[in-house]
Amino acid sequence: MPKETRRLLLISLMAAGFAAGAASSWCATIEKDTAMIERGRYLAQVAGCNDCHTSGYLMSNGRIPESRWLLGDSFGWRGPWGTTYPSNLRLFLKGMSEDQWVQVARTLKRRPPMPWYTLNMMHEDDLRALYRFIRSLGDPGKPAPAYVPPDQEPSPPYALFPSPPKSRTSK
Repeated sequence: MPKETRRLLLISLMAAGFAAGAASSWCATIEKDTAMIERGRYLAQVAGCNDCHTSGYLMSNGRIPESRWLLGDSFGWRGPWGTTYPSNLRLFLKGMSEDQWVQVARTLKRRPPMPWYTLNMMHEDDLRALYRFIRSLGDPGKPAPAYVPPDQEPSPPYALFPSPPKSRTSK
């Protein structure tokens, strides 16, 4: 076999091997991302994210199409802190990188009834899975209603939380 033919054959074999390796690596990345998205879907359900952040989810026993998940809600939660609305998580994450989300989730503090302290405790892999799942949902939709201060009357519907009992001091 002429030297030039051997060289072309070797180059072709190397290119084919590289392409096969790249395809294998690409497939492994897709499989890992799919697994992370599935994990995020599971976490959104069992952690109760949909209960507040998906309109109608709680009252329908979770029978809301995934296409409507985590778009926020116009149902308010009113108490001594004012009236809060479950935010649109798709919009919240839209301009954020995965690393930025992890940092935000570690330090986030919100008004009731958001259990921000449980989000702060989540493992990093779980936070990354939630991020990938939420980002996979597509169109971010519109913002939820804005916070209403305690001295202003919100538009219905909303749930009214009573003020916490005053602590009694011993004498």
